[in-house]
Amino acid sequence: MVTIRDAMTDPVLFGDTFAGPSFAAWRALLSGFYGLPLTDDEAQSFLALTGRAETPTQAHDELWLVVGRRGGKSHAAALVAVFEAAFQDHRAKLAPGEIATVMLIAADRPQARTLLRYVRGMCDHPMIRPMVQRETETGIELTNRCAIEVGTASFRSVRGYTLAAAICDEVAFWQSEGASPDAEIIAALRPALATLGGKLICLSSPYARRGVLWDAHRQHFGKAGRVLVAQAPSLTMNPTLPQRVIDDAMRDDAARASAEYFAQFRSDIEAFLKVEQVQAAQRSGPLELPRRAGVSYVGFVDPTGGGADEFTLAIGHREGEALVVDLVRGRKGNPAAICADYAATLKAYGITQVAGDRYAGEWVPTEFARHGIRYQAAAGVRSELYATLAPALNAGAVELPPCEVVAKQLTALERRTTRSGRDMIDHPPGGHDDRANAVAGVVAQMARKEAQARIRFLDDGLDSVTLDQNGEAVSVTLRGIIGGFH
Repeated sequence: MVTIRDAMTDPVLFGDTFAGPSFAAWRALLSGFYGLPLTDDEAQSFLALTGRAETPTQAHDELWLVVGRRGGKSHAAALVAVFEAAFQDHRAKLAPGEIATVMLIAADRPQARTLLRYVRGMCDHPMIRPMVQRETETGIELTNRCAIEVGTASFRSVRGYTLAAAICDEVAFWQSEGASPDAEIIAALRPALATLGGKLICLSSPYARRGVLWDAHRQHFGKAGRVLVAQAPSLTMNPTLPQRVIDDAMRDDAARASAEYFAQFRSDIEAFLKVEQVQAAQRSGPLELPRRAGVSYVGFVDPTGGGADEFTLAIGHREGEALVVDLVRGRKGNPAAICADYAATLKAYGITQVAGDRYAGEWVPTEFARHGIRYQAAAGVRSELYATLAPALNAGAVELPPCEVVAKQLTALERRTTRSGRDMIDHPPGGHDDRANAVAGVVAQMARKEAQARIRFLDDGLDSVTLDQNGEAVSVTLRGIIGGFH
């Protein structure tokens, strides 16, 4: 029977790639994960990587590896996938017509394509090629009723499989897809692994102190059990990485480089909004509220020049103490055509002036002006808009539409502490916040309109009003209100 060490060291198999000193740490870790006896050098490396006091005596069910960038994670993931598919025989446990699948899951399509290239390269090996029955767009089928499939992080797409192994790449960054897709996907994978006793292997650079990778590290690192957690800097797993790459990164941003190359979870990043906050603010329906007579509406847009980002629009109004977001739309395509469409929507709500960020200089104001809409650059930057939204949500003063994209983008927002000590609120790496920004912008516009209305109805007992350079109210000290406002 071929072991993982055999696969990595035998020149007839993959020894040409994995037998050298640069993969020594990987050999120790994977040999220990599969419960193989370790040499003295391997044992020392294994204990250092896992924080454990003793070497293992049996195979583990799960491996969670926190390793820095360029540490060889994708190469190792492909190796384990091919090993599980080609050298483990699951046919005795399979029903007629059933296929055992080794699934590699990446954060996005480009990363999935990278994993698939590694897998195909290894399956071109003379010892594996005769087993290849068919290649598909997303994987490879073998003659032993086992297949390797590569996909992106979605809890729906992993259901319905009988899994021989599940290998999750860069799992710490799956949260950019929404509130907590990493937890949902792992929960969906475990039942699919149960039939064949398949292994769950999660490899990732660390990020914030949240999510399934952080939970596994916090609960199992340095502790004996069938869940193995290892943590290693990039150079430990890949000694060929030039030191200057790490030194340059540390000079540019020490906090980021400590995560990316020293495998340390970041303490300067936290979730900005809780899922419960956003869910509580969402109305049950409808997705868009029609215009009502006698109601004054405001609008906010987040323009884009194309690409992966959406050009977004939000419209809202005040209803008593509530700030109601009537609609949120996002479109991709020709920006000029989108401007024309949004201008028509704004006019349908009686809006002739819209606010937005200072995107693309004068192009956006000019384009909206062509359709009879005055464009005004918002007074605050993106982080300030979000800072206005949070307390309003906490107070239960905001009504959001039941839009899944809006909810996911809001709950994915992060608060980061910059090197200057200031807080910045933004989407996670690889994520988007186009619709969330439009929501925050329209809520800020409604809050500003309320402040201006209050000032107009104050009596002479007003203590002070602080205005910014645009004449907008920044802070108000007041004793009484002599009339209502709307």
